[in-house]
Amino acid sequence: MDVLVVGGGIAGLALARALRRRDVPVTVAERSPAAGGGLAINLPGNAVAAFAALGLADGLQKLGRPTGRREYRTRKDRLLFAVDEDAFWGPEARPRCVRRSDLLALLADGLDVPVRRPVEVTAVRPVAGGAEVSFGDDTRQHFGFVAGADGVRSVVRTGAIGGDGIRESLLSAASWRFMAPNPGVGCWTVWSGSGGAILLIPVDDDQVYGYASATGGRAVSSDVSWLHDTFRSYPRPVREVLDGLTDLYHSPIEEVRTGTWSAGRCVLVGDAAHATAPVWAQGAALAVEDGLVLADLLAGADWDTVGAAYEGLRRERVAHVRAATDRFARAAALPVWLRDLVLPVIGPKTYRETYATLRHPFPTP
Repeated sequence: MDVLVVGGGIAGLALARALRRRDVPVTVAERSPAAGGGLAINLPGNAVAAFAALGLADGLQKLGRPTGRREYRTRKDRLLFAVDEDAFWGPEARPRCVRRSDLLALLADGLDVPVRRPVEVTAVRPVAGGAEVSFGDDTRQHFGFVAGADGVRSVVRTGAIGGDGIRESLLSAASWRFMAPNPGVGCWTVWSGSGGAILLIPVDDDQVYGYASATGGRAVSSDVSWLHDTFRSYPRPVREVLDGLTDLYHSPIEEVRTGTWSAGRCVLVGDAAHATAPVWAQGAALAVEDGLVLADLLAGADWDTVGAAYEGLRRERVAHVRAATDRFARAAALPVWLRDLVLPVIGPKTYRETYATLRHPFPTP
């Protein structure tokens, strides 16, 4: 019987691709009428390694631009510390910043599985031997297994697993994301002050991807004037970017923390299970890893036991990312004078400790 993957984003397409490679029948249901665009996404080394495990290493190397160095700077442009990401991750897992639309196209390229779109999944009910799924076109179908890759507002989580689990990020209530002409930024660079932090990452020779948020859980207005008011006194590259913003996108920063990711033959993957603030850029990385592990289990285990086995393999790694995210959020909320004093000491150590665990291969069946 087919596996139904609810959601055709990065998590859903990665899982479908992993299942197809293992000859497990799979159908994808996506509510949007066309493949999502979005802006860009930063892929740390463990994400690059996960895409390689999907057989997409060569394709990924043709997208975007490597982010070989990180710089953490003050509002006045003083360098607090830098990280040589090339040296840390090595040539086989160089972090990259790529356009999200290009990444989705790569995941969909040659994916020979049924993709039902636009169709909304309205309800999922675990039953003996699978799950009963209701669709927005008033049809109903039985599947042998259902994977919820449908994001923070997951229908599979609320309907089949139980509980909401959504909470506001400790770091910032919301964020702005955008594209802009590159003002001469050569690497992953963040500037942080008392009002907020703004990150610029080159996505190619001409454009940067930007991310801006407050710190300490403070509000971020949905009026674009918040960006100009907060960052008007920041260094020249930031000011130039503010004058050339394109594709602006404002959204809350929400996290998902639930007691369980499975019920019967229904499981959650990606943000539906464990969305975190994008401090360590682990959304896509953990989602693809989830898909690889779940596909291995579905290819070789009794499907009634897959949910518990999947959680057992994935919980520790996700818990590590959550703890590192919370530590960073608390540090970001420190008074600026104290934060700027301690970051040159604890920053490089925190980077190494967080990513050292993620650099190691994740547990598999």
